[in-house]
Amino acid sequence: MPNPATARSIEFHNTSLGAIVISLNRADPAGLADDMHKMLGGRPDYFNHEPAILDFSALPGLPENIDWSGLLSLLRRYRLQPVGVRALPDEPRLAAARRQGLAVLDDTPREPEKRHRQAAKSAPPDEEPPSSFVPTASTLFVDRPVRSGQQIYAQGGDLVLLAGISPGSEVIADGNIHCFGPLAGRALAGANGDAGARIIATCFGPELVAVAGVYRTFERGVPGAIAGHAVMVRLKPSARNQSIIIEPLQID
Repeated sequence: MPNPATARSIEFHNTSLGAIVISLNRADPAGLADDMHKMLGGRPDYFNHEPAILDFSALPGLPENIDWSGLLSLLRRYRLQPVGVRALPDEPRLAAARRQGLAVLDDTPREPEKRHRQAAKSAPPDEEPPSSFVPTASTLFVDRPVRSGQQIYAQGGDLVLLAGISPGSEVIADGNIHCFGPLAGRALAGANGDAGARIIATCFGPELVAVAGVYRTFERGVPGAIAGHAVMVRLKPSARNQSIIIEPLQID
């Protein structure tokens, strides 16, 4: 069993893989069911059939026999579609995952990026790194409302929403999110792990906000002190765990 003082037993992260990565700190379906019910408010339609990758790298002790049937059924109950696994330590467990139709995805897209960085460091000073190594961060501007069921992803940069987002929609950015209309859906900044990312909204009323994979949901509604107001969402660093901070903004 995980130490209660440590991080949540399950966290959800959006990545450039186009799938949600589910980081597990426990593998028993019954315990995970309780945690997911508390985190997601018991809503069986919380996700929208997104593909999901199970990451076991943070699990303190992996059981010899994983209850794959119970684990996958639990995720599908919340309309997630498990497609792959990461960080299973040995072939018997990998074989069991493959029998469930799950792909083994330990070679992630971040590895080539890491090799490019290492190559750039070892290159002579007068030799420029390959052009593929230097990404050009850009800002994505959206001048129409993001409707329910739509998803917008600003890969490698910031996202600027000039007309807001509706309930049931989702916006994701590897950088910051700036919303100049009603923010009423799900907003996820720092999707590639940037803990310094921010969400800035002029009319705050989301279903969920996240920065670098740390989530806060509003299944009971947004507190009156910040509902409909201008706010900034960021992470508060902590020695044990990071948490979401929502600060009012004075924009008059």
